[in-house]
Amino acid sequence: MNLKGWIERDGVRLSPADVERMLGEGPEALTRCGGEFLLTRDDCIARDAFGIMPGPVPPGTVCCGGREAARIAPDPPPCTLEEAIVTAVDLRSDEGVVAFSGGVDSGLIAGLAGLPCVAVGTEGSHDALWAAKAARTMGLDLEIVTPTEEEVAEAIHRVVRVIPDPTNPVDASIATTLFFVAARAAELGHTRILAGQGADELFGGYARYLSSPDLAAELERDIADHERQRARDQAVAALHKAYFSMPYLDIRVVRAARSIPAGEKVRGGVRKHPLRAVAQRHIPAEIARAEKKAMQYGSGIWRAIQRLSCQNGYKKSVQGYLTEISRAEHGN
Repeated sequence: MNLKGWIERDGVRLSPADVERMLGEGPEALTRCGGEFLLTRDDCIARDAFGIMPGPVPPGTVCCGGREAARIAPDPPPCTLEEAIVTAVDLRSDEGVVAFSGGVDSGLIAGLAGLPCVAVGTEGSHDALWAAKAARTMGLDLEIVTPTEEEVAEAIHRVVRVIPDPTNPVDASIATTLFFVAARAAELGHTRILAGQGADELFGGYARYLSSPDLAAELERDIADHERQRARDQAVAALHKAYFSMPYLDIRVVRAARSIPAGEKVRGGVRKHPLRAVAQRHIPAEIARAEKKAMQYGSGIWRAIQRLSCQNGYKKSVQGYLTEISRAEHGN
């Protein structure tokens, strides 16, 4: 048996030995299992229900001999959003680091997990300064990675080799930021990186939601697009033999979040209202209420990429710069 990631059943995290014993019942034993995993055993391959862990079979399937043998559909008891988030983080907190920026998404995870944290920010960037302040306030063990422009340039070349859309400036800049998180996690000896992915789509975190003419429909479209984002992020983590673990995409959290009307998620000019309400019961209110820039902007990575584009003759087109790099790296 080869297990990448982790498996739980009925809220209990299973050891590899537990999984081996369970599989003695046959591949159908996985149907109620949650977690984030890619499991291979003999001629069978199984992948978690949401496809958090990349793999060669569709999400939520057990394939044996090239054919679907079972569907994975965990069905935990209903619970409140707070109970769901606490459980989701606890199940993932036996090892790893937290990708931390000091915002409510990563702040709540860090406050519940009690794990070391890693932040990324160029010298003097918003995220570097705010993450340091938030970590002091919360008493967290934080390391801040401060990449130089030369290191950003090197990272871009590695990132465009593996992400699905290497010439997309937003994707490339997010992936480059996450590259440094994953690199430091690996240096610290960790393969699991707890991260806040999914919170913006589930709870209404993007600024454009404040003026959305149909917030419910827009949230659904963005949730559907998240599979593409996960593929990007996990491809970058895999460069360092690590993976991003996503508590907000736990089945319990997703169910609880989707039961909340869209109008409750963004109201009174406040985005992610339900998440902030939970967070204020676990972390300082200043952090639970904080508004934060997107990671590629707050970290300073976007600005560094813009400067590199100009230096390489692309004063008005980051996409042109990325296209040049992509062609060089892919040999076309």
